Amino acid sequence: MTSQTTITSADYGVTSDGRKVTRYTLTNVNGLVVKIIDFGGAITEIHVPDRDGKLDDVNLGFDTFAEYEVNRPHFGALIGRVANRIAGAQFTLDGQTYKLFANNGPNCLHGGQVGFDRKLWESKVKDDKLILTYVSADGEENFPGELTLTVVYSLDDTDSLTLDYTATTTKKTPVNFTNHSYFNLAGHAAGHINDHVITIPANSFLPLDQYSIPTGEIKAVAGTERDLRTPVRLGDRLTQVPGGIGFDNNFCLDNNGEFVLAARVDHPPTGRYLEVRTTEPGIQFYTAYYLTDVTGKGGVPYQRFGAFCLEAQHYPDSVHQPSFPNSYLNPGETYTQKTVYKFGAS
Repeated sequence: MTSQTTITSADYGVTSDGRKVTRYTLTNVNGLVVKIIDFGGAITEIHVPDRDGKLDDVNLGFDTFAEYEVNRPHFGALIGRVANRIAGAQFTLDGQTYKLFANNGPNCLHGGQVGFDRKLWESKVKDDKLILTYVSADGEENFPGELTLTVVYSLDDTDSLTLDYTATTTKKTPVNFTNHSYFNLAGHAAGHINDHVITIPANSFLPLDQYSIPTGEIKAVAGTERDLRTPVRLGDRLTQVPGGIGFDNNFCLDNNGEFVLAARVDHPPTGRYLEVRTTEPGIQFYTAYYLTDVTGKGGVPYQRFGAFCLEAQHYPDSVHQPSFPNSYLNPGETYTQKTVYKFGAS
């Protein structure tokens, strides 16, 4: 990939315990702009041209750092040590049970009480890349092992935003890292995603129980409302999903670690599109049913079904499902993930 991206930095606020937060602005030759803070690695803005060259910020978020410090919806942030849900907020590893913080009913969600999305990361710029590193102490949120995670952000001239993850640990530990950006290709303030068209080339998905925990079944999408292998207008499908809650499922990519197309979203009115490619085994497609009573950038009230997330990740609750792809990282191993968000207009 070629790149003539520029990266600038500016102060963005101070944490409640007095540490400085920096926001980095990545700009490529086409004028696409991505802004990222070193608190939670959160992507705060993504300005993308439409077919006529008009720029809009297609990434939901907040105006001020104080809002990101609590960031209940996890807007734009890096999620860890284990993204998504762990049933019963506990798991057993090598005969020892680790009890976690239950922050989603009886379950542990997105790393526990204070996940990686609410940590200040070490940051530096090298060449045309932003490099963020976080060291999670042994026992943090009661997970075993000191874990070191580095995420490298780069923006190239094909309008592709790449996140490269590497991680190591001192003890065997479950890991599941993702980015939790909320997108609306009409612009963050558009209010709904009915006119977006989704394609996910996955043959199977994970059904959920009443607590949004995978049942263990890997189910074929054929004949279900979750068959997105051919383009589907979201406004025609969201309320067809049982319960009317839209999508919040892991789709199984069957890629064996290969870098593949996980999803494409088109927005016909503006011509914008987003393609997500990843080496992860799953992609969580979430249509923001639980996004309510949140005031976003510019005072905009963000609403249910006002955005979508495409979270490249391991399968949820893998610690309780031996048939799912392995999510444990051992000492001496290096976890790697490459996920690319490619924007365009046609």
